[in-house]
Amino acid sequence: MSTLTQSQKNQIYKWIGSLKMLKFTLLYKISRDGCSSKTFHTLCDNKGPTVTVLYNTDNSVYGGYTAVNWNSSKVTYDAKAFLFKLDYNGCEQPNIFPVKNNGTNAIFGASGYGPSFGADGSDLCCFTDSVNKSGTSFPLNGNASKLGHTYDLKGENYFSVMNGHLQVVDLEVYRVEEQELFQKPWVRDIEWSQQLEEDLKDKVASYKPLPGLDLQQARILLVGQVGAGKSSYFNTINSIFRGHISAQANAGSAEHSLTTAYRLYQVREGYAGKPLNFRLCDTRGVEEDQGLDDHEICYLLDGHVPDRYKFNPAVPLSPDALGFVKKPTLSDKIHCVAFVVDGSTVDVSPEKVLERIKAMQIRMNQRGIPQVVLLTKIDKIWEEISDDVSKVYFSPAMKECVDKVAMVMGLPRSHVLPVKNYEFEVELDQNTNILALLSLRRLLHFVDDFLYNRLDEIEDQQIQRVHISE
Repeated sequence: MSTLTQSQKNQIYKWIGSLKMLKFTLLYKISRDGCSSKTFHTLCDNKGPTVTVLYNTDNSVYGGYTAVNWNSSKVTYDAKAFLFKLDYNGCEQPNIFPVKNNGTNAIFGASGYGPSFGADGSDLCCFTDSVNKSGTSFPLNGNASKLGHTYDLKGENYFSVMNGHLQVVDLEVYRVEEQELFQKPWVRDIEWSQQLEEDLKDKVASYKPLPGLDLQQARILLVGQVGAGKSSYFNTINSIFRGHISAQANAGSAEHSLTTAYRLYQVREGYAGKPLNFRLCDTRGVEEDQGLDDHEICYLLDGHVPDRYKFNPAVPLSPDALGFVKKPTLSDKIHCVAFVVDGSTVDVSPEKVLERIKAMQIRMNQRGIPQVVLLTKIDKIWEEISDDVSKVYFSPAMKECVDKVAMVMGLPRSHVLPVKNYEFEVELDQNTNILALLSLRRLLHFVDDFLYNRLDEIEDQQIQRVHISE
């Protein structure tokens, strides 16, 4: 599914140079609407500033921006127009190509043309009339033979930007609108203060699982796609209680999951302090063709998997594995699951990964295990959060992302918790700590919900035994 990622949108935001937040709304997509100049003008004319994006068969992504309306007139002046390159052969290579001659002949909008840039579409004419799909791609009948005539290519050319052809898997046109921040946060107002941070730390540090169940520590399982930030979330929580940035869990980026072993991480209160009454359980990242299978997720949820068990994609976990817990107690089981989701890639999550997650949710629902989403990489959704995390609940883009994730996961919006992990910072930040602690406190509340249900079951069984004995 070709669509702009959040990081690609952020790059275009920078090039546009608006001082306000920008919202992208998809107007036209040839794989959905058909490749027709008539359809393009029907859907895109008089919609204000737009971004046109082409995705070619060599995994190159490029396009153009205009600040004026498409309106079926031939040539339009636009001093703010530019062409751009985002990816080349699947690798990020962002570059902007500004319009020359103060924007004269910036765009060409004749009714028989699709989006076209330059006089008579000389720099980039995407297509004319209509183009039928051939197999999995569209052989666009436009041209870019004079690329650089109206726009400054900065030494690049038709081949270094577009691979020398217009064979695309998709083309999209987005409307670009300025957005104001919400005047009031879209969740209850939070007093971002040192006192709040201390109160939250105290509540987490003093947490104890529900009495009457003989349970010392709650277990929260972190599940997510490779690179989403599972291990980084533990490191963030650990850092808050250590008092400095910690990297106890192996975190970073790689083609496959860096976490190869099941780990029952403990968080200690202060340096060499006592363990707190919960464990964050880290496991392999979810991948399209690798990762936990149905049997393994069931074994994890039911408490059969020992700490430090190393997963082997070639040899699925079985009861014959060394250390396999054959008779798990409530203490061994998972009491809450936190799906860790990269907010900047929600729109482009692979279908197979989503299918795997949905299959896992079925197993969790069968066991009554509550589920939460930790929405990470929020600074890539809205970069201002990098400087001030307390703005998170004032951002329309963040609210939109939370709503989208809640819908995809089939969970209430209140179960989607934005967090910002420590990834490149060298010092702790008060507001980053507060946001992480708010999420952890919420996770512990969900643990209690699960345990209350378990306690109700035990008490009901005791009442039934009494009735039977009478």
